[in-house]
Amino acid sequence: MAAFNIQEALIWKEKIELVIDQHQESLIANSNKAYVSFEYKSGMDDERAASSSDRDSQCSDQGDEEENHRTLLRRTTIGNGVPESILDWTQDDSDLSNQNNSNQVFSRKHWRLVQCQNGLRIFEELVDVDYLPRSCGRAMKAVGVVEATCEEIFELVMSMDGTRFEWDCSFQYGSLVEEVDGHTAILYHRLQLDWFPTFVWPRDLCYVRYWRRNDDGSYVVLFRSREHESCGPQPGFVRAHIESGGFNISPLKPRNGRPRTQVQHLMQIDLKGWGVGYFPSFQQHCLLQILNSVAGLREWFSQTDDRLAVPRIPVMVNMTSDTLSSKKNKKAAGTSAHPPSLDQMNNASRNSVLMDEYSDDDDEFQIPESEQETFPEKLENDNKRPALEEEAAEPIDLSCFSGNLRRDDRDNTRDCWRISDGNNFRVRSKRFCHDKTKIPAGKHLMELVAVDWFKDTKRMDHVARRQGGAVQVAMEKGLFSLAINLQVPGSTHYSMVFYFVTEHLIPGSLLQRFVDGDDEFRNSRLKLIPSVPKGSWIVRQSVGSTPCLLGKAVDCNYIRGSKYLEIDVDIGSSTVANGVLGLVCGVITTLVVDMAFLVQAISIDELPERLIGAVRVSHVELSSAVVPKLEPDLSATEAK
Repeated sequence: MAAFNIQEALIWKEKIELVIDQHQESLIANSNKAYVSFEYKSGMDDERAASSSDRDSQCSDQGDEEENHRTLLRRTTIGNGVPESILDWTQDDSDLSNQNNSNQVFSRKHWRLVQCQNGLRIFEELVDVDYLPRSCGRAMKAVGVVEATCEEIFELVMSMDGTRFEWDCSFQYGSLVEEVDGHTAILYHRLQLDWFPTFVWPRDLCYVRYWRRNDDGSYVVLFRSREHESCGPQPGFVRAHIESGGFNISPLKPRNGRPRTQVQHLMQIDLKGWGVGYFPSFQQHCLLQILNSVAGLREWFSQTDDRLAVPRIPVMVNMTSDTLSSKKNKKAAGTSAHPPSLDQMNNASRNSVLMDEYSDDDDEFQIPESEQETFPEKLENDNKRPALEEEAAEPIDLSCFSGNLRRDDRDNTRDCWRISDGNNFRVRSKRFCHDKTKIPAGKHLMELVAVDWFKDTKRMDHVARRQGGAVQVAMEKGLFSLAINLQVPGSTHYSMVFYFVTEHLIPGSLLQRFVDGDDEFRNSRLKLIPSVPKGSWIVRQSVGSTPCLLGKAVDCNYIRGSKYLEIDVDIGSSTVANGVLGLVCGVITTLVVDMAFLVQAISIDELPERLIGAVRVSHVELSSAVVPKLEPDLSATEAK
């Protein structure tokens, strides 16, 4: 929590290990002290350099305590460690010898180059494989270099959404069967193999996947088939078997200022079925197609510029039939193949991370068939006429507005806010429905005039009624205001309120339709784009920067007054959001947070998207919140 990046966290880990070792040595040297021992897992010394974090020390059982022996188990891999059934082929021979798998050795000296294909080196295992079924054959691996960071590649490798179709030509469908822990999961996977599909049945897989991050910044992802009661044989598919497989993603020295990463993809698979025995080329062809995903990764990154999002540790979500992958899989598989109806897969989708579950789904944008042919001409005409929201307006006098959280436009200031540049956020462009492009947001539609930071023993609703507040001042001046009240639950309730003001709403504009629409329309359109430019690594990973439809993620209460709209956002209404919030509140004084609010555009006439406003909040102190004096709530008579 205290570390600002993973490198700093690893330094802390090494220092803590050093203190533990020094303490152990001092106890052993002093025979008058109670005997204390450390129990290391087999191969710990070798694996220690390949670990990304350690488990908390665990005391031994009650019986050992009675004998005055305390055993501290220090595990070297994150999660619960590599499952016993999975071979870690990324380790050296000395490590593998401790796994009781003397026949299964995949080290560098046991590989030979068999061919170069698509810029990849393809290797074949040299060790005898007589202990395996004839159809399984030797393990093969592809090795290539990708110009991207390990984190970016790891995020793609772990995904099973629509992005995977863009780099993995062997992928047809994937879903979560069971999440064992944060690093181990059981997955269901359908392969898209192009070897005489008319005569050969498609293959699917059920396998356990384990991942870890090493101290050098590399990532290891391991596969092996496993049976699961909730993922039995599927009609129309042959269940293939992965003996061993996965990815080894290792950093290389940058070249010309660009990051470089070596990606190794290993696979030892038995595709089963009659085709393997009758056609030896079937196994070879399909295996090379699977390994060719490394070339797909390389080309994906070489042709992608929009990689600004902070990578997050994937949490195995959105892998069910509700996701984009299933929509595309239905098209690819045809009417004869349908996504499996596994209860645990469906339950997994409901426990998705907030920013993924209710994110800005670009593929929901559809052009009506009646408009597809005339779209280019319509786009050209629309570009010639200015957007309604861009009409010139006179500057608003901000001197009469104030909030208890001060504004400070300087850098490196604390407990304050300032207006965030709209160009820091990317929104849907005028051509979004045609080519899915996004552009810098640019100028805001409304002016952020004040920010209040409140606290109370109960939740604070309808803060716009507060006398002397920004909303009341705006009404006196004939201005329209939008108040967004982010409500933070707890033993002490907090509210951060942002006040946006404009001269008037443009009739027929998307913003005007949002303000005067019903709650269902508002919930489907109100979008938040978050970002944490400065903060601890774990918080940045948790918050992310994916657009979120607030009305679908948490409960929003809309209060429409004569000259204002207040939106009370109850963050505590979502278990996931509340968990992330608890993480953030613990280190709020160390954070710099950017937030942009906008109304999502879903038709051609509503594009391009425009920000309502954006704010940067820096190093907020909980102690600076004040108790507001709220007038009796008259919203029942004011609200529409």
